[in-house]
Amino acid sequence: MEIISVTPRGYCQGVVRAIQTARKTVEDNPGVKVTMLGMIVHNRHVVEECSRLGIQCVEDPGKSRLELLDDVDSGIVIFTAHGVSDAVREKAKERGLQIVDATCPDVEATHELVKKHCEHGDVLYIGKKNHPEAEGVLGLSPRVHLISCKEDIGHLPKDLSDILITNQTTLSMLDARELIQACLDAFPDAKASPEICHATTIRQEAVQKLKNVDVLIVVGDPHSNNSNQLKQIGLASGIKDAYLIEDAAQLREDMIKGKDRVAVTSGSSTPTGLTNQVISILKEYAETGVFTVPSAV
Repeated sequence: MEIISVTPRGYCQGVVRAIQTARKTVEDNPGVKVTMLGMIVHNRHVVEECSRLGIQCVEDPGKSRLELLDDVDSGIVIFTAHGVSDAVREKAKERGLQIVDATCPDVEATHELVKKHCEHGDVLYIGKKNHPEAEGVLGLSPRVHLISCKEDIGHLPKDLSDILITNQTTLSMLDARELIQACLDAFPDAKASPEICHATTIRQEAVQKLKNVDVLIVVGDPHSNNSNQLKQIGLASGIKDAYLIEDAAQLREDMIKGKDRVAVTSGSSTPTGLTNQVISILKEYAETGVFTVPSAV
């Protein structure tokens, strides 16, 4: 069995920056309560590492970032890599909280693009409903309209003007391209500005280029949109079997038994050590035929 280690993989620069920001915040503010507004990135292992540093994470899938702020009563609040709306920033200030912003620079660039365009036109934002990145962009202006599927286009207001089409940075290139074209078909005079980040793009392109692969293993958190998209890209590219696993403990022998070529990649918020452990186990299995995984990671 051949093991293909897909590159690039592991943390993107936005994730590295967010984690470094969190660590530095704790180091520079001993004894001060530090709260993360949501998951710093969509990876349980990273969140647990922040917890070990003394950072409390407030997260509730049923609440917006604005609502989550009600659970932060003092100290420092860290905004995650996904970004937040201006309303969240204002509410944090009103509550007397010290703000540390770990927003990914690519997300910041999308915010600036959207805010500038909303001064004179409407924005069709292609994104995943209830995703924190999409939530942050939608909160920038009432002139931003979420498109999560083609059906949403038919429910748009009739008085839109000077339309810009853009998207969440971690979407599948294939899905974004399809929805952008659907928006352009409905609004031929609209301008499109695809905003899938470079890190997401090159990881998806690397998976698309895989040839004669029997199985794709994606190491990533189930909440990570970019990790989920890598799995979907693999399946759409003709790989028969693709699995998203959180870590080596979720690897199963039946995923790879009898397979000739197994490729491994990871989401941009996945610690490299987790992926390397998966690769190590697969290589041992290829060499010895013995399948052993840790009971927990």
